[in-house]
Amino acid sequence: MAEEKSEPSRHVAYYRQAKDLALGQHPLSKYGPPLLLVFDALLTSLIISKVAYTEIDWKAYMEQVEQYVNGEHDYTKIKGGTGPLVYPAAHVYIYWILYHVTDKGKNVLLAQRIFGILYLSTIGTVMACYRRAKAPLYIFPMLVLSKRLHSIFVLRLFNDCFAVFFLWVAIYFFQRRFWTIGSMAYSWGLGIKMSLLLALPAIGVILFLSRGVGGSFKQAWLMIQLQIVIAFPFMANLMGYLSRAFEFSRQFLFKWTVNWRFVGEDVFLSREFSVSLLVGHISTLILFATTRWLRPAEKPISELLRNALKFEEPGGKMQHAISIRISPNYILTTILTANAIGILFARSLHYQFYAYIAPATPFLLWRSGLHPVLQYAFWAVQEWAWNVYPSTDASSMVVVGILFLTVASVWWGTRHDFVNPKGEGAASKRWT
Repeated sequence: MAEEKSEPSRHVAYYRQAKDLALGQHPLSKYGPPLLLVFDALLTSLIISKVAYTEIDWKAYMEQVEQYVNGEHDYTKIKGGTGPLVYPAAHVYIYWILYHVTDKGKNVLLAQRIFGILYLSTIGTVMACYRRAKAPLYIFPMLVLSKRLHSIFVLRLFNDCFAVFFLWVAIYFFQRRFWTIGSMAYSWGLGIKMSLLLALPAIGVILFLSRGVGGSFKQAWLMIQLQIVIAFPFMANLMGYLSRAFEFSRQFLFKWTVNWRFVGEDVFLSREFSVSLLVGHISTLILFATTRWLRPAEKPISELLRNALKFEEPGGKMQHAISIRISPNYILTTILTANAIGILFARSLHYQFYAYIAPATPFLLWRSGLHPVLQYAFWAVQEWAWNVYPSTDASSMVVVGILFLTVASVWWGTRHDFVNPKGEGAASKRWT
């Protein structure tokens, strides 16, 4: 009789241990991320050895770098098989190294192995950021199971891989409150590809609240200085460099779009559609900034702006307390949300843009408060949509739909976050 009674209690104990493990509260939970990373290393090695490499931009990168090596420093004259050079100069320097290491780009297998190391370094950094934000262990497997993300890194060799890596390095150092290192990492990533501009509004808010007016301006000036240093070899035609490296008027081809195919080519190419996306992007950023991101200040926005315009600390005498509230969770949530908003309203997404989405999706779905089953379901549907080639009306609707759902659910799921409950002080759980 006693044994029969002990059986259910044993099952309950096992269930609680499994739940604690999944939530990251079990002593063994700390071994989950390293084990997943080891698994991913084996998977990545298998992919490199068994799956055929697909040439898309690698040869063009090498052709462009070769012109730079031969002395061409006019950005408007550097071209490759897929068109002109349209990335900032840090891209040139990174692929200049790869050009020499891989025998002028001929040793593609070596390049794949280098990108394999880059991929694992990126996933490892993402996991470190997740852990600092106290994300549960059960969302970590989604980081290592993306077919498209592996493809972008080790089968395509896109420059987005380096940009994404430095974005996550920046997030990690911001979480550690090493503001200058984080700013430099972010600026270097921006110097690889201007897609990182999507995260800039959130980084601006984070620096504004944590460092105040003077400190945030200092970080901004350091970022600008690094961009000047990066561009220095191309200063002979500075306007040509800026117009190519940061080209905002670029025309997008409907045949390559992953996200807006379902609206039709006429709508996609229309100016009205472009303007509506820009208005939607700005409006959503303002919504999040005013209702979520500025909450740690616990002051009216008008007062924050008034103090900033006077070059006074935005939080006044409470500035130090506000700075403490900028937690690792807040930093990760804010930057990833800004990035998701920008991608949602992007005029056109190509497949390599999934490198910005895949590492962020598990965390954002968790922050939305959705049930874990729904988190995995939406992740799986999104993964399916990004693996449909070429994109279809259905797959593009799913791409946009999941991005919209993610942004909207994060806004709703964080409605009680970053608010200091009365009587609990700055150490409230909501800051973690």
